[in-house]
Amino acid sequence: MRIRALSISAVNVKNIILTFIPIFVAMGPLGNMPIFISLTQGLEKKEKQRIIRDAIITASLAIVIFLLIGKGIFALVGVTISDFMLAGGILLLIIAITVLLNVEKTMKAPQGEVGIVPLGTPIIVGPAVFTTSLILIDRYGIIPTIISLVLNIAITGVIFINADHITRMLGRGGTRALSKITAVFLAAIAVMMMRIGVVEIIKSSLCQNPG
Repeated sequence: MRIRALSISAVNVKNIILTFIPIFVAMGPLGNMPIFISLTQGLEKKEKQRIIRDAIITASLAIVIFLLIGKGIFALVGVTISDFMLAGGILLLIIAITVLLNVEKTMKAPQGEVGIVPLGTPIIVGPAVFTTSLILIDRYGIIPTIISLVLNIAITGVIFINADHITRMLGRGGTRALSKITAVFLAAIAVMMMRIGVVEIIKSSLCQNPG
């Protein structure tokens, strides 16, 4: 019994690691840090803390709502997970290429609650995270995926809180380099998703038409 419990625990830890890494890459907390700094430039510390709190709450609510109704909507319109993997992979690849090609984006803080939009969504939790999360749930289960989402959102909050210090430590060049490296990993995950999606679609077609 003890060996079995240890085996189950090891599988759970492995699944958490396997879900954590793609979500971390998709969420890109280090890549989002310069955007946060740009949007909150010149604000008081208390105001920045309020914005971070609003962003974390918004991101959490957005992903929970999506996970609750996402598959239901797909079933309603006849979209399979394989279709979503292929489309999501294409979308993630476009996002990664955009990050790699754009040397630097200058963003001005819009009027209103920037912690909710654009920071909470779509910056922290956007199309890349939605796509990745739904696919990971199908492959590794909902519990490891939710744990990884919570960890990544928490990490994002910590990075935003210490954004000024991290930027001073790494320098603007170092921060930009980390963003590019993250984009390369995102592109690799996108290609993997497209490959799996295409393979599953072909398998499904062959099963439906064996002759």
